[in-house]
Amino acid sequence: MTAPSLPRARARAAILMTSAALLLTGCGTSVAATSDDTNGGEAVTVENCGREVVVDGIPEAAVGMHPAQTELLLRLGQADRLAGQAQAAAQALPDDIADLAADVPTIGDVMPPSREDLLSVEPDFVYSPTTYEFTAEQGFASIEQLEQADAAVYVAAGGCKERRMTGEVADLFVDLENLGVIFGVEEAAAELIADGEAELAEIAAAVADVEKLRVAQVYVDGTTLQGIGAGVEYDILRSAGAESVFTPDQPAFAGFFAATISPESLATEEPDALVFAVYDDAHEAATREYLTTTFPDMPAVREGRMVAVSSADVFPGTLGNIKIVRQIAEELYPEAF
Repeated sequence: MTAPSLPRARARAAILMTSAALLLTGCGTSVAATSDDTNGGEAVTVENCGREVVVDGIPEAAVGMHPAQTELLLRLGQADRLAGQAQAAAQALPDDIADLAADVPTIGDVMPPSREDLLSVEPDFVYSPTTYEFTAEQGFASIEQLEQADAAVYVAAGGCKERRMTGEVADLFVDLENLGVIFGVEEAAAELIADGEAELAEIAAAVADVEKLRVAQVYVDGTTLQGIGAGVEYDILRSAGAESVFTPDQPAFAGFFAATISPESLATEEPDALVFAVYDDAHEAATREYLTTTFPDMPAVREGRMVAVSSADVFPGTLGNIKIVRQIAEELYPEAF
């Protein structure tokens, strides 16, 4: 995926894409009942993407710029403080919390909302997976424009421009800690962090002694083949116990986490397994057909080690990152679980 193709790729990926305690499937996390208001309504300052984000009291009109961010706010008990949920058509909220967002206005369909649509809900806090959602050239509200409208802007740590190439699954915990402070729900945030860390530790222990498989992470768009070799996507493979065919120190991934590759170059690598992101069932079927027909002699295809993950779950700063670490590990090393 070359840098100029990012808007199209994000558009394709986006298509994928009671206050009682409710279990989160696969992560054992829950929904916080209410805000603790532990910040006392005072101004809070956190470091984010090289900026100081100042939040003047607990936000009352927050917007999650992707369902994954909306989910985190809901799990922290902030349903009553949501003024909007963006890109809601890109990914369904988990069943256990979907009803909490039933009355929250949706903006942006499968793409980030326009400047006008976002500003129309008068947000005082905007939480996004990456800085792309604030690209003014795409018609989105820039960070500066939102700040001028008295909205604090927070970007998932792994989605910051300077962090995008080196992001890790654990960056999610930085976000949760900051959100806990901002919304005065430190205890609820600490519980989510503890659950996530325990999940990753359990997976790491399970795959500690496996013979690592060489895995190529790819994305297929029609007949265009892209390799993924950096960012949180790379760390997801590493956390699942895989040896990635594509790595951040390779020239192709020096400036961007993905790069267009030739079928011949992938075939030469002879990966033991393939991991690929898909945005719906039709895309998965098309990707599997392309890979099986193009690489019938590849070990990954011959052995049936082809793992499809939701493209929404590879966005930085999502609980889905942890979910697919487990999914990939279990499909690569079923005997370890």
